[in-house]
Formats: sequence, structure tokens, C-alpha cells
Amino acid sequence: MTPDNPLKAAYDHATRYISEVAQRQVGSRMPRADLLAALGGPLPIAGTDPVDVINHLATSADPGIIATIGPRYFGFVTGGAVPVTVAADWLVSSWDQNACLYVTSPAASVMEDIVSGWIVELLGLPATAGVGFVTGCHMANFTCLAAARHEVLRRAGWNVETQGLQRAPKVRVLVGGEVHVSAVGALRYLGFGSDELEFVPVDGQGRMRAEDLRAQLGDSASPIIVCAQAGNVSTGASDPIAEIVLMAHARGAWVHVDGAFGLWAAAVPELRPQVRGIEGADSWATDAHKWLNVPYDSGLAIVADTAPLRAAMSMKASYLQRGDDEERIGMDWAPESSRRARVVPLYALFRALGREGLAALVRRNCALARRIAQRLAAAPGVTILNDVVLNQVLVQFKDDATTKDVIARVQADGTCWAGGALWQGQQAMRIAVSNWSTTEDDIDRSADAMLACYTQATELKLATLDGEEPDPPAARRSYRSLTR
Repeated sequence: MTPDNPLKAAYDHATRYISEVAQRQVGSRMPRADLLAALGGPLPIAGTDPVDVINHLATSADPGIIATIGPRYFGFVTGGAVPVTVAADWLVSSWDQNACLYVTSPAASVMEDIVSGWIVELLGLPATAGVGFVTGCHMANFTCLAAARHEVLRRAGWNVETQGLQRAPKVRVLVGGEVHVSAVGALRYLGFGSDELEFVPVDGQGRMRAEDLRAQLGDSASPIIVCAQAGNVSTGASDPIAEIVLMAHARGAWVHVDGAFGLWAAAVPELRPQVRGIEGADSWATDAHKWLNVPYDSGLAIVADTAPLRAAMSMKASYLQRGDDEERIGMDWAPESSRRARVVPLYALFRALGREGLAALVRRNCALARRIAQRLAAAPGVTILNDVVLNQVLVQFKDDATTKDVIARVQADGTCWAGGALWQGQQAMRIAVSNWSTTEDDIDRSADAMLACYTQATELKLATLDGEEPDPPAARRSYRSLTR
């Protein structure tokens, strides 16, 4: 047995999967019990040939793999994985670098500096801004809000890193009524209970109402953090960030922008007005695995003034070797010590696509979202609940019960995959178009499948209301059988 045999086996399985993913059924093809039986069993006593392990793993797990990197997965804003970024990620695992210190990986440290500059330039953020490379937007929110907590308390004469929170001045945290759960989770980790948050009313698209924020800010002298949103997870709408920044800064508040996917609108000239004023905020959180389509483990915590970020994150010990000030110490910018060189796939993507390619990816997804919305809205009884301003589409099929039925049928059919959401009291199908490989044909095939499932659901409902016994096989017919 030679060392490269399992690597060759993994390469063969991986490249086969990537080449075939566009033709796969999008959802799972095996129930949990069968997956447990195929993958489980007692802890092995003796070892197994590594090639056999890889072959068993790839074959047995395959029916439970969701085709999230495929062109017709619309369930969440997960993006796909541009092939060059997958290849770069293989290098990351092969190199096995710890990006916490310059001395443990000079290459990773230098690439973090380079990519930080590219990101700030692409988004039109202040040149002074620093970037921490974290796991995802949840930890990006945590990292940015830790910097915010440090700074607003520092201004109040309190050092939270040394003095803690128990006797600290109270910090008010204002969020929109449609704040994403990851921002709430990050605030909880930082000691701000969810019941303490002050919720600002939103409009029909989920945008914070600026005048309501002004009223809630009031004239109290408390330290304040305001959490705005770029890209509502259901509608794609962004808060009026320019107005929020002006009124919040007038009160000495820190403005954080949760822009998991919507922040990338700033990279497209015709979409940038949707996030007008974003450069004036104090911090921004986003996730490159979503709209930039790199593999998972690619969150970005961006802070305009790097001093609060480094004060909140950095750790020192005599054995942690530090060089001169020009050498980036990764653990000064993110909450982890040991971590992989997650910047490498991003570096490869920026090199491969450039500014124009990245903008084209975002622009194309938005056009495809509008296309599927138009296709669905043309059907009687189908309503688009949001203004399709980015890549998110909220669809209601007749009523709540029918919508739930259609979602279940679409997921079982396998042509595409979309999830559900409750939007301001109405049940909706939530369609997120964020994959680099999605084409107009994929959109049309998906719309046809959804409408076929809608027809099945309504016909079954009518038959049930008329007292007829529905034919089970007909009720379960797939889109493929209807269009053969």
C-alpha cells in the first residue's frame, strides 16, 4: 500500500460527484435508519485498508448527500463551490497549516493580509478596515459584536476584557424586528440576553423603520450598539443603512451590519444603492461560502477600526512567538487559536474571477431570481410575497396549507429543493438563488416542477373536498412523469 492510494480514491470519488451533481436528485435518497445501518456498527477492533475506508465512506454516505452544490438547490443561501475553490481547499487540507501565527504559516498570514485588502476594496469599505477569517457569519457576527462591546464600554470608561461584564455599565442593543437568529445568538454569547434586546419595527419587506429607530434611540447616555441588516434572509431587502448610521453615530452608537449574503450587493454597481451608506458603519459580518461560492468555513468579520477588534480577540503567552508588527498574527483577528488556512480558497477565487467575475456571479443570480418569480407569479393562485430585489423569492401557493403541501412535494420530487418560511404571518416557499452554476434552464425546469407539484396539490385538495377517494399513485406522480 502506498500513501497516495487513499488520496487517489478520494480524488476519483470527488471528481465523479462534481461532474454528476447537476443530474442528481437534489434531496436525500435514503432514510436515517438506512444511513445508520450503512455507515454505523460497532467500533472496529482492527483497522481497515485506507482505500477500502474511502470507498466505503463515499458509497455508503452518497444517498444521504444533499446536492447543495448543484444548480437547483434553493433551500438556503448556501452557494455552491466554484471548482477552483474546491481544488484550493484540497491544498489547504494537504498543507495542514495552522493560521494562528505568522511563524506557523507565513503563507497563510500573507494571504490573509492580501485578501483583506481585496475584500475592503471590492466592497468599497474604509481602507483602514481589518478582516478576521472565521467559520461563518454566525462567528463573524460574534467577532464584530465583541469589538463593538469593547469599544462602547471603553468610551464609557470600562475595560470589559479585564474587568468583565458583571459590574459594567448597561449596554443597550437595538435590532430590527426581522433580525437574523445568528446575530441574536452572537449577542447571547457576549452576555446580552435575548429579552434585553430592543426591537425596532420593520416594514413589509423586513426593513428597519428609520424613524422608529430615531425614537427608540432617545437621548439616554447609555452605551449603544445598533445592529442593521444587509439582505433580509427571506426577502433580500436591506435596512436604510445610511440613515441608521447618521442617527446612531449622532448618539455615539456603534453600527454593526449583518450582511451574510446581502453585503455583496456592494460589489455590483447597479445593486450598490440597496446598501447605500454601508461604508459608514463600524463593522460588517458576511459569509463567503454563500454568494462567493467557496467551500464552507469562510466567514468574514470586518471592522473599520482594527484597535477594538484586536483588543477583543488577541491573546498573549510567552510561548506564542511573535515577530515584528508587519507580521500578521491570525489569532489577533479571530476568536480561534488553532484553525485551518481558510483564506486559501478565497485567494483562489479572487484570482480566478477578479472583480468583474465576482460582480457577474451576483448579478446573474439576481436575474435568475426575478425569472423564477415571474414564471411562478403567472400561475393563478400563486403570489410572490416580496419585492425581488436580490436573490430571494417568497412564494405562496394559494394558502398556507397548500403552500406546505407544495413544499413537501417539491422536496420529495427531487428536481430541485426549496424550503419553507413563515413570513409576517403567511406560510411561504423560500427560494434562494445563490449558486454559480445555475442556468436559465435550471430555473425553468425548477419552475415547471414547482407548478406541477402545485397542480397535484390543488387537484388532490379538490378531489378530497368533493368526497372522492384520491388515487394514491396519481397523487404521488413526480414532475418527471408528468412531463415525459
